[in-house]
Amino acid sequence: MKAERLAGLEPACVFGYFEKLCSIPHGSGNTKKISDYLVSFAKEHGLRYEQDQLNNVIIYQDATCGYEDHAPVIIQGHIDMVCEKDSDCTINFETDGLDVTHDDEVVFANGTTLGGDDGIAVAYALALLDDTTIAHPPLEVVFTVDEETGMYGAKDIDLSNLKGKQLINIDSEDEGVFTVSCAGGARANFCLPTPRRAVYGPCIRLSVD
Repeated sequence: MKAERLAGLEPACVFGYFEKLCSIPHGSGNTKKISDYLVSFAKEHGLRYEQDQLNNVIIYQDATCGYEDHAPVIIQGHIDMVCEKDSDCTINFETDGLDVTHDDEVVFANGTTLGGDDGIAVAYALALLDDTTIAHPPLEVVFTVDEETGMYGAKDIDLSNLKGKQLINIDSEDEGVFTVSCAGGARANFCLPTPRRAVYGPCIRLSVD
């Protein structure tokens, strides 16, 4: 996959796929098009895949020669992004791609969020699946939806066909840093009684976030 706006950046194949992903609308709750793109990628490369009604996608790739007896490795990232834009930006996140570019140091999108979280994981995974020169065990690549709004894709995806026991989640903040973290999340809603009465004196604001 060749990049145009991100041409010259390395790894070239990764940035080529990242640029392609940026051209496809993929905000949380609007992931059908990017999910279908992943299915098209799998078909073009002759890879087995699964796509569910939520738009989660799993792509399977056989081991390269000499690694057939190795245990599968799961690679995971999410395909939705946070959509925010400047007040004067005319991009419609429902239908338009991003105006992505770079200044030789930073990749960014003009007027909008970039979606590097977690588009870079998807780009890395596609570049790996596309590269026939990298030796690897069987790969099970899991792309989930709606992580940004509550991990809803991961919550309801059917993983019963996965054989791997080791998972690499590519969704961290710092380049070159591996993060050891939890394998799940939770959301809780609770109410506190708030009786009100008139008081006088210093005002203190207490925030819990």
